[in-house]
Amino acid sequence: MSILVTRPSPAGEQLVNRLLACGKFACHLPLIDFLPGSELPLLVQRLDTLSDGDLLFIISQHAIHYAHHWLVQLGVPWPSRLLYYAVGRTSGRLLYHLGGLSVNYPHEGETSEDLLRLPSLASIQGRQALILRGNGGREMLQQTLRQRGVQVEICECYRRCPVRYDGEEQGRRMVALGIDTLVITSGEMLYQFYTLLSKYYSNFWLMQCRLIVVSERLAMLARQLGWTDIIVANAADNDALMRVLL
Repeated sequence: MSILVTRPSPAGEQLVNRLLACGKFACHLPLIDFLPGSELPLLVQRLDTLSDGDLLFIISQHAIHYAHHWLVQLGVPWPSRLLYYAVGRTSGRLLYHLGGLSVNYPHEGETSEDLLRLPSLASIQGRQALILRGNGGREMLQQTLRQRGVQVEICECYRRCPVRYDGEEQGRRMVALGIDTLVITSGEMLYQFYTLLSKYYSNFWLMQCRLIVVSERLAMLARQLGWTDIIVANAADNDALMRVLL
C-alpha cells in the first residue's frame, strides 16, 4: 500500500509521519491552506449578543485556533454563560484544553447529523446560536437549527484557500510513486483533486485508487464522481484514519 495524504498542515504531516513510523509508504500533498477569516474582528461583538444558555457551535479545530488567538490578543475570555458544541471529539477536547469549558460533542461520528442527534439539541426553540466556521460549509446545520426555532448567526473565523499545483506534473509523480490509496477528508478537497488531474490520469490512475473518506456523505460524492473502492473512517481525526490504514 502506497498512501497519499491530502490533509492540510500540520495534521497531514503528522499522519504521514505516523504511517512511516509503522512501516507504510506515505507522502503528503496538502490541497488547502488557511488564513484568518474576514469576520474575525466581529467575533467579540457577536459573542456579546448571546445570552445565558444560548448556543455556540465550533465547526473545526481551525475555527478554535483562530478564534482563541483573537480573543487572547484582546484579553477576552470565552464566555462561560453559553452552551458549547463541537462537531467532533478532537475539536471538543481542544476547546476544553484552551478555555476550560465543558463542550458537548457526539461520541459516535463527527458529522452535522451526528451533532444534531444530541438530546440537548432536541428542544431549543427561542434560543440564539452562533456558528464559528470557515468560508462556507455546514449549511445543513444552520438550516436544521432554524427549523428548530433558533436564531442563527455565523462568524467566519478562517478561510480555506486552495493550494495550486500543476495537474500533469502531479499525475506523473503519483503514478511514479505507485500511489494506490488516497486519504481525502472533505468534499471540497475531493472535488479539487478530481478536477486537478487530466482525464488521462483520472481514468488511468485516479479512479483505480482506494479512497479513504470520513463520512457517508463524502463517500456518496465520491461514487458520483466515479470511485468504486471507498472506505469510510468512523471519525475525521488521525487516530481514526490510522486505524483504517493499518
